[in-house]
Amino acid sequence: MVLFRFARETSLPAAEAWRRLTTWERHGDAVPLTRVTVRTPPPTRVGTVFVARSALGPVGFDDPMEVVGWHPPEAASPGRCRLEKRGSFVTGWAEFEVRPSSVGTSTVLWQEELTVRLLPRLFDRVLAFAARRMFGRVVDRLTATAPPGT
Repeated sequence: MVLFRFARETSLPAAEAWRRLTTWERHGDAVPLTRVTVRTPPPTRVGTVFVARSALGPVGFDDPMEVVGWHPPEAASPGRCRLEKRGSFVTGWAEFEVRPSSVGTSTVLWQEELTVRLLPRLFDRVLAFAARRMFGRVVDRLTATAPPGT
């Protein structure tokens, strides 16, 4: 089991950063070889279930997740979302917070506890490094502002 955290500053207002981070299908666009499917009808709320399917050809695994905490940002208050990973291969939880700033930008705080079944503890540091890097890249891509004119 590994626990990791990171923070990212974004030029987006908190509501837009939140919207992008909680459009679950877009997470698959930022994670190689992964597709995300939402299994419950919109809108997202506590009880929403989605599955990240990571595969290379016929070899892969499902990472089902359920939203267990859902508090969108309001005015100057931060938003917080908590996910429970319910898979047989990957378990744990992820939680992110989107904090608005006084100048119309926001900060994303991400923390996650991750267990990969059958992976020896010897690899915990490597797993934490890789996961922090991968999820940091996901947040960066999802909150990137489009260049003018696109």
